[in-house]
Amino acid sequence: MGTSAALPGFGSPAVGFEQPFEMLEACHERVNRTLDLLQRLVDHVAANGHDKQSRAAATDVLRYFDIAAPLHHEDEEFHIFPVLVGGQDARLRDAITALQRDHEIMATGWQALRATLLGWRDDKKPPLPDAALRQRVDDFIGMYAAHIHTEESLVYPAARALFDEAGLKRIGAEMQSRRTAG
Repeated sequence: MGTSAALPGFGSPAVGFEQPFEMLEACHERVNRTLDLLQRLVDHVAANGHDKQSRAAATDVLRYFDIAAPLHHEDEEFHIFPVLVGGQDARLRDAITALQRDHEIMATGWQALRATLLGWRDDKKPPLPDAALRQRVDDFIGMYAAHIHTEESLVYPAARALFDEAGLKRIGAEMQSRRTAG
C-alpha cells in the first residue's frame, strides 16, 4: 500500500477558518481521499490479508470519520442549511432535507463500517472482506459522492451568496471554536 497509509488530508494546502466555504470544500477533498483510502484498504486486505500497512490505513480512516467528518456535518447543519431552508426555492429546500437525511444515513453506515475497521486495526486475526462489506463500502462511497455533488453544485453557491464578510467571519470563528473546544 506504500504511502496509502499516510494520514488523509495532510498533503493539501491549508485553508483557514476565515474562508469557511473554501474550508468546507477542502474537507470534501479530504473526504474523497479518505474514501479512496478505504476502498484501497478493502482491496489490499482482500488481496494480501492484514498487515502493518492495513492496520495503519484502518487507523487513518477511523480517525477521519470519527473526528473530522462529524465536525464537517455540524458545520453544514449549523451554518449552511439554516440560511437556505426558509427560502423560496423549493429545489434548495428539498436538497437540504435530503442532505440532512444523508447525514443520518451516513452516520449509521459509518457505525457499521467502523466496527469492521476497529477489528482490522485491533484484532489479532480479523476477518477478510466479504461481499456484504464490499457492498457497504460501495454504498458509503456512492452516498458521499452524490452528497458532495449536491452541496458543491447547488447548496454552497446559494448559501455563499447570502453571507457578507462579517457573516463569513462569524461562521468561520464558530467552526474554529467547535474544533478547539474539545
